[in-house]
Amino acid sequence: MNESAIREQMVMHGRSLYDRGLAGGSTGNMSVRLEEGGFVATPTNACLGRLDPARLSKLDAEGRHVDGDKPTKETFLHLAMYRRRPRAGAVVHLHCTHSVAVSCLAGLDAADVLPAITPYYVMRIGKCPLVPYFRPGDEALGAAVAELAGDHHAVLLANHGPVVSGSSLDAAVYALEELEETARLFFLLRGHDVRRLTDDEVADLKAHFPLS
Repeated sequence: MNESAIREQMVMHGRSLYDRGLAGGSTGNMSVRLEEGGFVATPTNACLGRLDPARLSKLDAEGRHVDGDKPTKETFLHLAMYRRRPRAGAVVHLHCTHSVAVSCLAGLDAADVLPAITPYYVMRIGKCPLVPYFRPGDEALGAAVAELAGDHHAVLLANHGPVVSGSSLDAAVYALEELEETARLFFLLRGHDVRRLTDDEVADLKAHFPLS
């Protein structure tokens, strides 16, 4: 996919995420890695529902601004994923309601914040660890994400929201949507006797649907 097509795809996904209430106001950001090196990212304070393909930010492989509007101040989150996951083609970070709600709960299992209640969560997320709280924009958060990104393509930032990478923008968005849907189910099922997938069932899914 050439850069022009990538930009149009980012606009399409941004509008879809905004229209469905997954990215309100000017929250959230996304990026796509370019074949020639570097990546295209959403600008700072941009509304994902009103992106202009010509004004998206272009950065080099080290995260330096090359062209377009000033990039998101959370560029370091994207760099952390790209550096630890060489096969990652895109990164999406949102403040979607149910995932953020999970990130605010006390007593979470920091190694895996959500239970395996559907096969699709296992197939698209696997495990999602919790990253400790850092002030938004604090670049130390990038180092904390990097510590986990080598083993996980999805992480949840405490009191903040998810960061998900994928082989493509489609894959990253679909995985993040699955994470958000699982978080919604998690709250719907609280207080009920829930049948979780067994260890054998999870292992079977991982064998048949390995994560990239």
